[in-house]
Amino acid sequence: MRPRLILGSGSPRRLDLLAQIGVAPDAIRPPDIDETPHMGELPRPYCARMAREKAQAVAASEGEIVLAADTTVALGRRILGKPGGEEEAARFLRMLSGRRHRVYTAVAVRRDARLWERDAETVVRMKPLSEAEIAAYLATGDWHGKAGGYSIQGPAGAFVPWIRGSYPAVVGLPLAETAGLLRGAGYPICEAAE
Repeated sequence: MRPRLILGSGSPRRLDLLAQIGVAPDAIRPPDIDETPHMGELPRPYCARMAREKAQAVAASEGEIVLAADTTVALGRRILGKPGGEEEAARFLRMLSGRRHRVYTAVAVRRDARLWERDAETVVRMKPLSEAEIAAYLATGDWHGKAGGYSIQGPAGAFVPWIRGSYPAVVGLPLAETAGLLRGAGYPICEAAE
């Protein structure tokens, strides 16, 4: 019998991505953790720590598998988190305009005392943005709750001429890595459920 899977995220995007690989969580339990970066913490280690802490914060019964993830947008050593308001989202977009940046998505899978972890790094280039484009994008409200103040799968996809790496990781979950971790924890992927 397949173990129960708990998704430690309230992100509808992660739910959609899991559905692409035939995974439907048995429960959704978004963790409540402090996502403040430590002083001097670099983006990739920060992202991995967030995924790990989220996985560990989710309540699960014996044998249940917890899947948690974190997506972090980095401009150099700077972490661009979820903007606190429209003004900060605009500032992020101006910073990213015409530049390359990195998107890290870390995944942590926990089953009892064991923890499996992976992360993916994707380089994203954003075209130069006009103030009119920024204003029009902000008016969509799509920036709410999105690391870096944008989502590649929404209207801001028109701002991204190319990426190098995993598109689903930028959306919120690197599928190949996630499938591997779930298999490692004993959750069947692309297999008939018992």
